[in-house]
Amino acid sequence: MAMDNKVERELFNEVMVPCYNPMEMIPVRGEGSRVWDQDNNEYIDFAGGIAVSCLGHCHPAMVNALNEQGNKIWHLSNVMTNEPALRLAKKLTEVSFGEKVFFANSGAEANEAALKLARRWAADVHGPEKSEIIAFKQGFHGRTFFTVTVGGQAAYSDGFGPKPGDVTHLPYNDIEALKAHISDRTCAIMMEPLQGEGGIVSPTDEFAQTVRELCDKHNALLIFDEVQTGNGRTGDFYAYQGLGVTPDILSTAKSLGGGFPIGAILTTTELAQHLKVGTHGSTYGGNPLACAVAEAVIDVVSSQETLEGVKHRETLFRQALTKLNDKYQIFSEIRGKGLLLGAALNDEWQGRARDVLVAAGEQGLMILVAGASVVRFTPSLVITEEEIEQGFARLDKALEGLVSKD
Repeated sequence: MAMDNKVERELFNEVMVPCYNPMEMIPVRGEGSRVWDQDNNEYIDFAGGIAVSCLGHCHPAMVNALNEQGNKIWHLSNVMTNEPALRLAKKLTEVSFGEKVFFANSGAEANEAALKLARRWAADVHGPEKSEIIAFKQGFHGRTFFTVTVGGQAAYSDGFGPKPGDVTHLPYNDIEALKAHISDRTCAIMMEPLQGEGGIVSPTDEFAQTVRELCDKHNALLIFDEVQTGNGRTGDFYAYQGLGVTPDILSTAKSLGGGFPIGAILTTTELAQHLKVGTHGSTYGGNPLACAVAEAVIDVVSSQETLEGVKHRETLFRQALTKLNDKYQIFSEIRGKGLLLGAALNDEWQGRARDVLVAAGEQGLMILVAGASVVRFTPSLVITEEEIEQGFARLDKALEGLVSKD
């Protein structure tokens, strides 16, 4: 390609809505947990496109599935069904509590479906007064107007006019607050089984158990948003399995397609009957290309080898972060589970997560933040030990530079 055709970062400012502020470099190719930009600079990827690229970049299983399906059929409306969608749905029911599946394109759409199902169930079975949805402060459930309102960060939902009503936000991990508030008017509790965007906050076992018990007591549904925690990310196929608490509805997306857009909700046969013909739908939901790729992803991720490997890699990440912290005294704690990890910055470094991200980028390492004071790591679940080692060598250099600047 002639150099004069090179796409410049400047073009973003010219043609894109300014709701993002992307980095200067433009990645053009990836393999495993490595990415190369337009100038052929190499980066180690500890970000995974925000917990999406669970098998890294261009994994052969995914490439083969896409090519194979790409030569068969790309799209059918839900007036029909298709083989990949049914195969994928069957697999999802085999690896979870779910008996029925609804496909969408994203986590927000999956959560929208989950919330609509809960409200419809409550209206059908209990009547219109049972409509309250309880969610948690600092929670994140997507950017549609309903999901962003249920999400517990007002900064994302304010300024767009009147919000969907009857949504209550309580502090995460606060059992007493929940006990004091929940009532028979509560239709559902929606929660992440490990808060992602809110700072990588794990639930206490007691909190998770109590949420389930209170839902049962007040005849409310428990919705687990597993958009970020699902598909092997925590070392269990779904995070609820590691908590020993089963939800009534589960949403999944992000890594479900390993980089191909797809989302889904899983639920029981009994609840599913409340979304009867005409009550909900999605043009692209169950798209054959997306489902074929997702099936290939699940085949790899659900294997014992991959899930055990996640736990092993978590240990390597925690050891490496502890070692860096011994050297630079920058983190107060390492949070999270599996390969959804957050390094919380200590008092001296408050508000500087983005500085760490930028410094790492300059050394050829892609990482993330979760709020202003937590550095987030969501690498490929099959990242090699060599890539982990090289990534941390680069993070070491980045921190050295930051510390010496101070």
